[in-house]
Amino acid sequence: MILLRAKDVEFDVTYVNLREKPDWFLEISPHGKVPVLKVGDDILFESSAIAEFLDEMVPPRLHPEDPIARAKNRAWTDFTPTFAGALSKIHYAKTREDMEAAVADAPTVLTKVEAALAGRGNNGPFFNGPDMSLVDAAYAPFLQRYLLIDEGLKNDVLKDFPLIRAWAETLMADERVTGAVPDNFEDEFIGNLHRRDLYAREFFDNTIAAE
Repeated sequence: MILLRAKDVEFDVTYVNLREKPDWFLEISPHGKVPVLKVGDDILFESSAIAEFLDEMVPPRLHPEDPIARAKNRAWTDFTPTFAGALSKIHYAKTREDMEAAVADAPTVLTKVEAALAGRGNNGPFFNGPDMSLVDAAYAPFLQRYLLIDEGLKNDVLKDFPLIRAWAETLMADERVTGAVPDNFEDEFIGNLHRRDLYAREFFDNTIAAE
């Protein structure tokens, strides 16, 4: 939804309970994952495919016009699952030991993204410069979740990565990002920690999980 908001596209959103996926959703989402975009009678799935479609169909283009720069952007967008996995292991840890191991491992991945930000040849604040790109939209949700969880865990994994930290702060100050999640996003996210009995739950109030 970040891209839809960035491109000022009117849209309707249907939220799906992924713990109890309705049949109609499973019929249109081959992996049973969100997001799914319905355009007329056509159904598109997978975040990167949806993002590429929107960027081709709705101005302004958020991918660079230069072919080399565009290819590099696509490559860093494809790196998003690796980046997300490194951060997600921290809050999906079952034990303190697992969390500490994830914190220790994260810099291996973060160093690569920090280097990519350092080598952009621009002054930011977004990945390609002053304007949001598809890379920003891809990484923003995972940075948003990490910063939320770190409010409790206080590992501050980003302390040695000032460019990622500044990038994250830029994204979290952007209403196109923060407005792309439902109003109860934080409650649901924290409630999920409790439902899955994860280590991080100890640092957040458990009233949501009890509802």
